[in-house]
Amino acid sequence: MNRTYEEVRLACAVAAHEMNRIYCNAIGDTSQVPWDLAPEWQRTSALNGVDGVFAGNGPGASHEGWLAEKVATGWKFGPVKDPEKKEHPCMVPFHELPFDQQQKDHIFVQTVHTMAAALGRPVPNAVPVHDFLRVGTRPA
Repeated sequence: MNRTYEEVRLACAVAAHEMNRIYCNAIGDTSQVPWDLAPEWQRTSALNGVDGVFAGNGPGASHEGWLAEKVATGWKFGPVKDPEKKEHPCMVPFHELPFDQQQKDHIFVQTVHTMAAALGRPVPNAVPVHDFLRVGTRPA
């Protein structure tokens, strides 16, 4: 089946959102809701993230794109995620994120690559997975 970019974009965004939610649950963050219950701003952010990956973003650039979007929509750094106050603890450059939080960007990018390829529309000029996937134990 020949899928449109919009179909692939949506499928990738849903998959990346759900993988993020599952990962967050695994590290003790139960604040994430399923895609169907996610607020519009969160869905839009995921869709924009997919566009970034298709434009060539790896995990670091993906986070920087997310950060720029958050700043543009009035978010700021806060010690805990609070959508009402538009505060988020990940409002820092990628290299300053804790390992667990960097992993979310790696997972997002990998999920988009995997889903896009499975749906017959691979990410153009994709960076090989081993060039950005972080595997192993957490740094001390």
